[in-house]
Amino acid sequence: MQILTPQVFWAQRHGEIFLRVELSDASDVDISLQGHNTLQFRAQGHGAKGDNQYEFSLEFLEPVKPEIHQKSTQRQVDIKIRKQDERWWERLTLREKKPLFLAPDFDRWLDESDAEMELQAKEKINKISVESRVRKDPYMGLKKGYLFMYNLVQFLGFSWIFINMTVRLFILGQDSFYDTFHTTADMMYFCQMMAVLEVANPLLGLVKTGFFPAMIQVAGRNVILFVVFGCLDEMQNKAVVFFVFYLWSSIEIFRYPFYMLACIGTDWKLLTWLRYSLWIPLYPLGVVAEAVAVIQSLPIFDETRLFSVPLPSALGHSLSFSYTLQLYLVLMFLGLFINFRHLYKQRQRRYRSRKRKVH
Repeated sequence: MQILTPQVFWAQRHGEIFLRVELSDASDVDISLQGHNTLQFRAQGHGAKGDNQYEFSLEFLEPVKPEIHQKSTQRQVDIKIRKQDERWWERLTLREKKPLFLAPDFDRWLDESDAEMELQAKEKINKISVESRVRKDPYMGLKKGYLFMYNLVQFLGFSWIFINMTVRLFILGQDSFYDTFHTTADMMYFCQMMAVLEVANPLLGLVKTGFFPAMIQVAGRNVILFVVFGCLDEMQNKAVVFFVFYLWSSIEIFRYPFYMLACIGTDWKLLTWLRYSLWIPLYPLGVVAEAVAVIQSLPIFDETRLFSVPLPSALGHSLSFSYTLQLYLVLMFLGLFINFRHLYKQRQRRYRSRKRKVH
């Protein structure tokens, strides 16, 4: 018995396939998916060979989702199938030679660039629709203004530190290592005291970043700056101060302008890449430099008994603060792991969403 095939017209979008089967007064329509990419169609109706049973099979170029939407009218059967992966296909079928019954549906046909424009227009309309349903925050302008000024001030502060240290390094060479604290400490004190606001901002709902990673970084830096360097005169002339301050400022001169521009809806691709990539080598190096500073301070705390805790005479004279710092060393590398994972997830989300937009 000869198998009768109807005329089938097709078109596509990035995420969908449209099929139009020329079969009027169709009944007993049976559409199924075999495997992940083979469509089976069978129906009774009036086609090119009169009122008969018609069927066809299509093996798609790539896998499709199992849900099939179909609508029968007096003139035709419309079928819509979603692609497994949203991307443009170079053809419909796995075999390069298309079946004789298959032809383009010029009523729906778009080339890839036209479909991309249609997709962007839909996304824009959806975005406007969502934004119109979301209640506008009357203080949004004030919040953005505050965040813009905060990031600007921090950018200027860390830029001053970075430029000052770089110029002194070129002029004085290694001699600049030993007076870094005396030439830049005041500005670093100011910037790190301002950084406490980064812990408060997530709690107040001003930014979407997590509270815990911000607290780890701010608290860790302040221990190094105010306790290890600020309280020990012997540490202030050591070369490790230069490396700690230089690594901190190298990260921040890209992080703060990125957030500053984000407040006004500006995305500079190079700055975005630097913000999401430079931390990979610089952040671990910064933690290693901080650890060296803590290790160098341990014998000084033991000798000076600074911040030591008095003990009963039966237990000894006092408990040295150096034991607290040794525990802090362990917590420092635990914090490195937590923040590294947080920053890595941020980078993945950023570039995954951008790739999705490109496709």
